[in-house]
Amino acid sequence: MIESIFTTVAADAELTLTHALLTFGIAILLGGVISLTYMKTQVAYSPSFTLTMMVLPTIVAIIILLIGSNIARAFSLAGAFSIIRFRSAPGDSKDISYVLFSMAAGLACGVGAYGYAALFTVCLCILMFVLKAVNFGANKAQTKLLKVTIPENLGYEEAFDEIFRKFGVGYELKKVRTTELGSLYELVYAVNIGPQTSQKELLDAVRTRNGNLDITLTMNPVVQEY
Repeated sequence: MIESIFTTVAADAELTLTHALLTFGIAILLGGVISLTYMKTQVAYSPSFTLTMMVLPTIVAIIILLIGSNIARAFSLAGAFSIIRFRSAPGDSKDISYVLFSMAAGLACGVGAYGYAALFTVCLCILMFVLKAVNFGANKAQTKLLKVTIPENLGYEEAFDEIFRKFGVGYELKKVRTTELGSLYELVYAVNIGPQTSQKELLDAVRTRNGNLDITLTMNPVVQEY
């Protein structure tokens, strides 16, 4: 009986209404589980992305059902989808992993491997919760972005070296550009600030050095280009 749950329905089997509805229902259920897992393991998330996690397994399962083992139909669908251009803002690697997770669940449902689809979904969701609980891969000192505006008479190469060393901050100068017709410089640093470092005291020391000009410190880790 248990073995029958994990038996894959033949890909060339005739598509019936019962089979289609069963696939549709299981795909929706697994998509809901994946979407809830994503919401519980993320600090901030987009509502539209959670909706995508909900419907993506169903869409993939429907595509697999329509294709079956018909090669001509597969090429026809590939040609139809090739004219669609998808545009989206780049997300982090965790979002990409959830997209692949949802597609894999939909693929398993589409080929009729309902037991394996449910098993792998539950196992991966548990894994996501465990990794969230143990804070796997988190750095004690997060890399943040520090933008500082300085006057042109202040040498930018070593302007804040003494301050960074005093507060034990690791840093790397990433970009320098001029503003206000060359009268000001904007410096962009990647800084590693430990949990014991007072960010307010650090910024106070920096603004004392740059004459109270603009300072921006991102509160999220640096993951994109500077």
